[in-house]
Amino acid sequence: MLKHVVFMKFKQGVSDAAVADLQAGLGGLPSAVSEIRGFQFGRDILHSERSYDFALVADFDDLDAMKRYQVHPAHVAVLGKVRQICDATVVVDFSF
Repeated sequence: MLKHVVFMKFKQGVSDAAVADLQAGLGGLPSAVSEIRGFQFGRDILHSERSYDFALVADFDDLDAMKRYQVHPAHVAVLGKVRQICDATVVVDFSF
C-alpha cells in the first residue's frame, strides 16, 4: 500500500467559499477515481505559526495506481483549484 500525504498553505485572503469549492471537488474524487482506497482531508484546527492550512491523506494499492490517479481528469481539475488558492504545498508518499 502507498500513502499520499499533502499539506497546503493557502494564499492570504483565500475565501471560505474557495475552500468549500476545493472540499467539494476533493469529496467527489473517491467516487470518480477507482484507484483510491482511502481518502481523508480537512482544515487545520490548531492554527499555529508552523501549521499548514489544509491536509489530504490518500491510500493507493501501489505507485502505479497513484500515478493513474495523478493524471485522472477529475484529479487534474481539483489540482487546478489547489494551485489557484495555495501559496505552497508539501507532499510525502510512503509505503506501509
